[in-house]
Amino acid sequence: MAPTVGDFIVGRLHAWGVRRIYGYPGDGINGVFGALSRAEDKIDFVQARHEEMAAFMASAHAKFTGELGVCIATSGPGASHLITGLYDARMDHMPVLAIVGQQARAALGGHYQQELDLVSMFKDVAGAFVQQATVPEQVRHLVDRAIRIALGTRQVTALVLPNDLQDLPYEEPGRKHGTVHSGVGYRPPRSVPYPADLQRAAEVLNAGRKVAILVGAGALGAGAEVTALADKLGAGVAKALLGKAVLPDDLPWVTGSIGLLGTEPSYKLMTECDTLLMIGSGFPYSEFLPKEGQARGVQIDIKPDMLSLRYPMEVNLVGDSAETLRELLPLLTAKTDRAWRDSIEEWTGDWWKKLEARALADAEVGVNPQRTIWELSPRIPADAIVTSDSGSVANWYARDLKVQQGMMCSLSGGLASMGAAVPYAIAAKFAYPHRPVIALVGDGAMQMNNMAELITVAKYWKEWGDPRWICMVLNNEDLNQVTWEQRVMEGDPKFEASQRIPHVSYHQFAESIGLRGIHVDRAEAMAGAWEQALASDRPVVIDVKTDPNVPPLPPHITLAQAKAFASTLLKGDPDQGSVIANTARQVLSAVLPGNRKK
Repeated sequence: MAPTVGDFIVGRLHAWGVRRIYGYPGDGINGVFGALSRAEDKIDFVQARHEEMAAFMASAHAKFTGELGVCIATSGPGASHLITGLYDARMDHMPVLAIVGQQARAALGGHYQQELDLVSMFKDVAGAFVQQATVPEQVRHLVDRAIRIALGTRQVTALVLPNDLQDLPYEEPGRKHGTVHSGVGYRPPRSVPYPADLQRAAEVLNAGRKVAILVGAGALGAGAEVTALADKLGAGVAKALLGKAVLPDDLPWVTGSIGLLGTEPSYKLMTECDTLLMIGSGFPYSEFLPKEGQARGVQIDIKPDMLSLRYPMEVNLVGDSAETLRELLPLLTAKTDRAWRDSIEEWTGDWWKKLEARALADAEVGVNPQRTIWELSPRIPADAIVTSDSGSVANWYARDLKVQQGMMCSLSGGLASMGAAVPYAIAAKFAYPHRPVIALVGDGAMQMNNMAELITVAKYWKEWGDPRWICMVLNNEDLNQVTWEQRVMEGDPKFEASQRIPHVSYHQFAESIGLRGIHVDRAEAMAGAWEQALASDRPVVIDVKTDPNVPPLPPHITLAQAKAFASTLLKGDPDQGSVIANTARQVLSAVLPGNRKK
């Protein structure tokens, strides 16, 4: 039988190096699924429980491997369900290709069942390249361009395939006017700035007495270069959330995360520096960077549209982070005055002591949520991959998880979407089946969409070389981050109707589908729960009853925040007594004797 258009597409994806596709089937894309079946396992298909989760998996695949992430869905609702996960990839500059079905060409424009204007629908999220195929001869260059553009520009692209076209015999484009003859292959170029621009950057950095560095996802893989530069300049390094794994947290001049979820030493680093170097970061909150005019600035980014966007930079360098830093390093003069570095190390040492005191402080009910991740840090394997969801769990991930050299970790950054942690962790496990993977999730995200994806884990885990896949759920029956935002930003008490969520026994659900479940409701049991989970012969869900009224204190409390919080208490919060008690414990934990539990 002659190869079909679907067969050609699968073969072309394979030629481009695609070895895994995440998605969900349907009649609008059956021609491609038939081709996947005929391809004899050249490309693995991972069946998610929902198309949105498949798109998150494709985004995570791109983040953890650097390769193209691919997701696939049927026409109509299948295609529309991909959108949120694709926006995650778009906001974090990840190369992802979405392949979606469409109704038969003869029916288009006829208000047919599941007929959506998919090209228009994808135009924003996949604006770099979205095309609908109409004839077999067109498919070759559509696949080639979609992949090359996604990889070359680090953006989302989309292909729309009418279902009748997928089953037609494939035809190569003819050698005639009006045809396109494309080919396979892309390697990123070496990207470094001009020598004159590097020299200008070096002059700014050499002149600085108090240099602060901020690294993001674009600096992943450049840890050695960042370390060498920071040591030469006597600088401290703060990390945006997507750059958490750039450097390990045992380096005394690494101040940790920055922003609302950040640390006190990162806040001091930015407020007291006279020079700022940003490397591969689109960190959005300018109020946590130096005041305009306080510091001279240098920025390195592969994408020119991200330069001088958060802070007015004196020198903007377009280039790959590692390559650019290697060119920049010989131009820098080693600083002999280490007073700035000594101050940074003192701030950071004090901060880790404060975090320990906060994590080990009592909670009013159940477990202090900080304790869950604090107990993980000394036990986590050095090759682990960690994913975090959005919400209050991201606070404790950002601050309390001590990243080691060689670890990988990520979350939904620019989109900050709930529901990404479990699909991220699934994609990480498929990409690295011999590495332990840990997902940190709130109960809001679990109920929204992550519980279903535990079924995906149950379906596939026996294929993984290492069975260690762990999901820890902070079970506080509260949409906690928003509750605290209402209290501290709006000055409003907790609104029970919007914030309270039902109790679910997540560990029992895990057991019901063949996974292992561990329930923790005492702080003293937390360390043992991690040890048990990390020694398990199958995936584990750790269901931790945590106190929703432990405050995620920002690194700096503004007068406006203090007034709003006071207003909340004056109005009467339903959990007021617990809120006050827990806040007092957190604020005073490092100074009051007897307020820490070992």
